[in-house]
Amino acid sequence: MSRYTGPRLRKIRNLRVPLVGLTRKSPKNRTGPPGQVGQNRRPRFSEYRRRLVEKQKIRFNYGIGEKQLRRLMVEAKNSREPTGLVLLRLLEHRLDNVVFRLSLAPTIPAARQLVAHGHILVDGKKVDIPSYRLQPKQIVSVRVKSQKQDNILASIAQPSLRMPPYLSFDATKLEGGMESLPTRDDIPIQIDEQMIVEYYSQRM
Repeated sequence: MSRYTGPRLRKIRNLRVPLVGLTRKSPKNRTGPPGQVGQNRRPRFSEYRRRLVEKQKIRFNYGIGEKQLRRLMVEAKNSREPTGLVLLRLLEHRLDNVVFRLSLAPTIPAARQLVAHGHILVDGKKVDIPSYRLQPKQIVSVRVKSQKQDNILASIAQPSLRMPPYLSFDATKLEGGMESLPTRDDIPIQIDEQMIVEYYSQRM
């Protein structure tokens, strides 16, 4: 599957959970599944569907494809730490996610665009690969020519999420980075990562 580029609120209503990385918008009073009869449908959740929904949450929130997620799952499974936690950490380490969590962009898709267009530096060097895996103590900054962009300044003024403790940010220099590994409490979406592990355990 490729990266989702369709209506974001529709996806949130379908999965029935806020995806803070996907969009700032809220469905407000339209909380049921999309479609004319969505409000009247009584969803039947099999165990397979429950696991699939948890997997889809993580895919759409972080904006990654099925192949990417599967590769990360293989890597997480080979770790000595809990597979679900390692998977979430690998996703949190992505450069586009760190740019978002530093409040340099309102969503992960917006952060991905900043990275891809060369506005973001890592340790003073341009990195235009959104999936670049940031390591603790590396410095993420906005290049000088981009520091006065309205969209960046507006995002800093009204952040989508609170700054997690594993990150640090200097608003005067527009730079920050990872100080430590994220904990489970730092993950901002409502998700059961063990169900994702169970989903892939039968397919790998």
